[in-house]
Amino acid sequence: MAVVMYVDFPHQGAFGEELAKQLSELAQSINQEPGFIWKLWTEDQSQKTAGGVYLFDSRDHAQQYLSKHTERLSQWGYTDIRGRIFEINEPLSFINHGPQKL
Repeated sequence: MAVVMYVDFPHQGAFGEELAKQLSELAQSINQEPGFIWKLWTEDQSQKTAGGVYLFDSRDHAQQYLSKHTERLSQWGYTDIRGRIFEINEPLSFINHGPQKL
């Protein structure tokens, strides 16, 4: 069963196009993670936060990536990293235009 993973953390660096330029290699590498389906990159420059919403094919794959990503962010000096994994209620999601195949 597909799961959604949410991650956010305080971010003092670049945003928008500049962040996209800096992290395009990382974005490409995420595509190779086991069980990865897609990611929405999130940012709020006014609140100085960044993160993402991910779709993985299983809780196990999401948890593996969350552990890896949290460690990487910590090595880059980030703190207060928040990550959560949620099951998806498919019938209700479909009513609200969620993908028909998760």
